[in-house]
Amino acid sequence: MARRYCDAGATVAARRWRGKAGEIDLIFRDGARVIFVEVKASSTRDRAAVALGPRQIARLHRAAAEFLAGEPAGQDTETRFDVALVDAPGRIEVIENALLL
Repeated sequence: MARRYCDAGATVAARRWRGKAGEIDLIFRDGARVIFVEVKASSTRDRAAVALGPRQIARLHRAAAEFLAGEPAGQDTETRFDVALVDAPGRIEVIENALLL
C-alpha cells in the first residue's frame, strides 16, 4: 500500500500512528499536504467499505486533528483523507478524498 503513494512522490510520515483519539493506519506527506489513509480489508470490496461507519469516521477525524496539531500550519495544513479497500484476493481500491476533514 505504501509503495503506491511513494511511487507517486509521497513520503511515509507514520504507520499505525496512535494518538489519544485513536489510530490512523498510514500518514503520508506530499509536499506540504498530509494524506491520511484508512485501510479496510474484508472478503469483498463492498464488505470492506461497509466496515467504516460513522463512529469510526468521527474517531478518525479526531485523530487526524490531533496529528495536525503538531504540524507547523496546524489545522490549516492542506489535508486529504483516503480510504483503501482491500478484498480477499488482495485487490486494492483507493478512494481519494473519501472523508472530508
